[in-house]
Amino acid sequence: MLQYRKKSRPWIWRCHIDSSAPNKEVWETLKPLIARYDAMIVSSESFKRPELSIPTYIIPPAIDPFSLINQDLSPDDVAGKLAEYDIPQDKPLIVQVSRFDKWKDPLGVIEVFRRVRKETDCRLVMLGNMASDDPEGPQIYAEVAAQAGKLDGVQLITQSDPLLVNALQRSAAVVVQLSRKEGFGLTVSEALWKSTPVVATRVGGIPLQIEDGRTGFLTDYADYGTIAERVLRVLNDPELSDRLGREGKEHVRRNFLMPRLLLDWLKVLAQVR
Repeated sequence: MLQYRKKSRPWIWRCHIDSSAPNKEVWETLKPLIARYDAMIVSSESFKRPELSIPTYIIPPAIDPFSLINQDLSPDDVAGKLAEYDIPQDKPLIVQVSRFDKWKDPLGVIEVFRRVRKETDCRLVMLGNMASDDPEGPQIYAEVAAQAGKLDGVQLITQSDPLLVNALQRSAAVVVQLSRKEGFGLTVSEALWKSTPVVATRVGGIPLQIEDGRTGFLTDYADYGTIAERVLRVLNDPELSDRLGREGKEHVRRNFLMPRLLLDWLKVLAQVR
């Protein structure tokens, strides 16, 4: 969360987390503090809290198309970066870019891969790290590594390398984002910006980024059978994959780039003085 102050008094409180169903004890502690602000900004309509009397504005995040994660890369650049991490390109890649924590459901990603592999040959790359304030992180990663070790074609990477993120999202046949809770999940827009099809769960801000069946596929979390079926549809239908990629990039261009974010902020600042 970010707090913006005007002189010495509270001004705007911005929430980066899913507040649709908060922990009751935590929310009761935060609520009187938030109420001191002139306004609150959330990234999704579902995150509004009706019990707050201050104005609430919706400003979804946006991506910077010129950042290392999103800038254009040539096919040679992509191949070189993947080779740097010994990632083969001999089979279709399924990719998830997320922290290794339970809310990103990394074990579910492996379960989906296991099901997909029964139908078509492919590889899975999971790129992420562990949050420094998450004591469960090392345990979750150990569980994921144990399950990954039982399958051929699974690669776990914990390096922080924005160009690797970029290359993986461009080279993937499909990107998955199987979050159980999510504030917004900008890795979805990052992948769509690269014209890569995305299969993701219908939680937090993800449905703002994906129109089911048009710019990607949405599923219920932990519905691994449906998720695997959607992944297989993308892998086995090049025409569908191309269409989802084109529509997804256009959706991000119109809704989730920096100019729109700047315009939203200017509109709010004009009202909250």
